[in-house]
Amino acid sequence: MENTLKQEPSDIIKVVLFGPESTGKTTLSDQLARHYNSVWVPEYARRYLQNKWNNKRKTCESSDLVPIAKGQIRLENYLTKKVDKILICDTDLLETKVYSEEYYGGFVEPLLEKYAVENTYDLYFLTYIDVPYEQDDLRDRPQLREEMFQAFKRTLDKYKRPYILLKGDKKTRLKTAIKAIDKLLKN
Repeated sequence: MENTLKQEPSDIIKVVLFGPESTGKTTLSDQLARHYNSVWVPEYARRYLQNKWNNKRKTCESSDLVPIAKGQIRLENYLTKKVDKILICDTDLLETKVYSEEYYGGFVEPLLEKYAVENTYDLYFLTYIDVPYEQDDLRDRPQLREEMFQAFKRTLDKYKRPYILLKGDKKTRLKTAIKAIDKLLKN
């Protein structure tokens, strides 16, 4: 089980969309992948939890987090082999760690904690809460958007992850992200 949460080594650039629910991460992931003629790693938790909701009418429980993390990293490792220069990640294990801390009283399963901190990315895009909240079956904290945003920001600061704050409309966010990625690609 030890290696099931570990990133496989790669020379490509990896960027992560990081932030609270309903802040435009999936939309921007798709836009960036199209712009760079690449692929993006979808959020495994959405599929996993939507299936759980559809079949059992249950929401996320702490016991779901390690299976979600395994699915996420398995998908990332698979898609890493499909690109030659850049991979856009709709989320990462560090985001799963934040949700674990915020939803389950600070608890994070030790293996998830270890790899959430050890796995690395070239840049994070921290998505701000200035876009309209869109309710769905899985989203449940519209009234806590600011608190959740601060939890994500604190985590990036705590682990000294390189990040850029994305604010504004879709076009503004895309332009800011492209400028940052282009700079990475030139290095």
